[in-house]
Amino acid sequence: MGLYGFDHLKSPKGFQRFVDDAIERSGELVAYISGMPSSAEIIRAMDEISDTVCSVVDSAELCRNTHPDREFTEEANKAAMRINEYLHYLNTNHVLYDAVRKAEQEDHLLTEEAQRAAHYLRVDFERGGIHLSADKLDRVNQLNIEISQLCREFNENIIIDPGSVDIFPSSRIPRSLHHLVKPIYRSTSIIPKKLQPRDNLREKGFQITTDPHTLSSVLQRAPDDEVRKMAYVQGNSVPNANLGILEKLISARHELAQIMGCRSYAEFAVKPNMASSPAVVMSFLHEMSKMVRPRADEEFKKIRAFKGEKCGKTFGDLEPWDEAYYTSWMKSSTYTLDSSVVASYFPLPQCIEGLKVLVESLFGATFRSIPLAPGESWHEDVLKFSLYHPEEGDLGHLYLDLYSRKGKYPGCAHFAIKGGRRISESEYQLPVVALVCNFSGSCNPSTVRLNHWEVETLFHEFGHALHSLLSRTDYQHFSGTRVVLDLAETPSNLFEYFAWDYRVLRTFARHYITGEIIPEKLVESMQGARKMFAATELQRQIFYGLIDQTLFGEQPASPKDTSSIVANLKRQHTSWKHVEGTHWQTRFNHLLNYGAGYYSYLYAKCFAATIWQKLCQEDPLSLTTGNALRTRLFQHGGAREPASLLNGLVGDGILRYCDGGIVPDITSLCDEMRLSEEGV
Repeated sequence: MGLYGFDHLKSPKGFQRFVDDAIERSGELVAYISGMPSSAEIIRAMDEISDTVCSVVDSAELCRNTHPDREFTEEANKAAMRINEYLHYLNTNHVLYDAVRKAEQEDHLLTEEAQRAAHYLRVDFERGGIHLSADKLDRVNQLNIEISQLCREFNENIIIDPGSVDIFPSSRIPRSLHHLVKPIYRSTSIIPKKLQPRDNLREKGFQITTDPHTLSSVLQRAPDDEVRKMAYVQGNSVPNANLGILEKLISARHELAQIMGCRSYAEFAVKPNMASSPAVVMSFLHEMSKMVRPRADEEFKKIRAFKGEKCGKTFGDLEPWDEAYYTSWMKSSTYTLDSSVVASYFPLPQCIEGLKVLVESLFGATFRSIPLAPGESWHEDVLKFSLYHPEEGDLGHLYLDLYSRKGKYPGCAHFAIKGGRRISESEYQLPVVALVCNFSGSCNPSTVRLNHWEVETLFHEFGHALHSLLSRTDYQHFSGTRVVLDLAETPSNLFEYFAWDYRVLRTFARHYITGEIIPEKLVESMQGARKMFAATELQRQIFYGLIDQTLFGEQPASPKDTSSIVANLKRQHTSWKHVEGTHWQTRFNHLLNYGAGYYSYLYAKCFAATIWQKLCQEDPLSLTTGNALRTRLFQHGGAREPASLLNGLVGDGILRYCDGGIVPDITSLCDEMRLSEEGV
């Protein structure tokens, strides 16, 4: 067996044959469609083309991000480039476009899901510009290539130029941060007490690389406010090259949108989603901002008072580089929390057991460990599971790649490998996904213990994986997470709640030495600490959403000064000041993949809060709860209208209609965060 179970991928060069066969099979299907078979057969064949091509795209993407063998990653890169070129051919193929339009017009001959597939396939063709004149289509293609290159440069610059600051003397950096910094030395002249000739000695210091992970640790744990300031300013001022890249990206996306008949890229991006227009998104974000401001201001005053109490006469104003340090101190002192004590209850193997318990309780299914065939895995740490239901058999397959290693994808993510789809009346193609994380400690995985935020992240990504594994759509085009952007994060946000509920935690959170179940009082302290600055965190997410919408919104005659926009929005919509000269947006890479779509995280937060309160909170481990989640939401993927799925899951009160679009009801989130109605 080859990589991920694909016979072609027994060696790196297998990617070439994988692409060849995908192109050959797709060509056969294009020829079949050109004969204009029935509308149902057109949609079935289009979905098989999509499935064939996506298998290559998704496998190459996972390989590029996780495989330790350079030859494999290089071949995956080549495969990705070739298949993307072929995708361009498919997306501009008028035979396919005409066939899809024919099927959409004959919708009375199709099932409800096939009608939806025909509509979305036609829309996808037109979003690629197929309906435009030749010169306009050429320009659209040029712009898409340019946008892709700019996004790649933006990401590369973040890696190439993380920034750094040199701190002297070394005593200014606490021992708990020494593993993150690099020792450096400089010559210094000192005069000893005895009058002797001036001696040259070397003074030790530390160099802090201000990549996001290190910067976060320094801002949280360095007691020297000047050290925090230097790290904050530098970390929020790199990479400088991305200021120009971002301006070009905004300009290219704006031109693309205008050719497509939209006033802005935000309009082009939001139109297919539930929100349907930037006006609806901005109305929602402003409503949220107004609602959260009073509580966020209260939290700001408490942090400032705490700093004043601790600093005494040396107290200055509360600065942005103070936030993480003082909020962490306030949480640990109020709730006497020690992160190492919390982590002692979350050994990674136990957390995996917790996911198994959750699946069995909710869905009556079990995760069965499956031995990996030779050549199927990309690393010895990878585990494989089958999601098995006693009455239905295997529902799908899940790879877990959870430990950090050099050259691996740096964050946590859910990768699709194969989408579910109906092949015939009796045969279903099972979904296959990989859940990739970066928990430290691959030398001895059994000793790895997670911080609770890592447990929350694991549950978040597991929510995405379940969305894929429990999906039972006829077409892979709608399988699992292939839903509109502003619904996609709802299952993952919902599963974060399970990671905070004591009734769930007590089923698996046990001390790595004593086996003691995590004390309920400790969980209550964790929950209390989480809520202490919840409004400040929510305000930050609203601010990010506003930046994203504004940068890709309607453009003035002259290019936008992105730094001025960020500074103004921060002053208007947060309690914190902007530091002149910084340009945080130059490493906010969500502007690339979520361009004008970052608001969807807030949609998900609101939807998940309502689902949790109305459906899960009473008994989060019941089969009744799980059955509702599976049959009313997960199994449909993107095959049904999002509004009908959400209303069908919990009834009225989860969303409302606004100016031709849909926004979440914010009541449940307000109740959860105990936000007053004042200012709404």
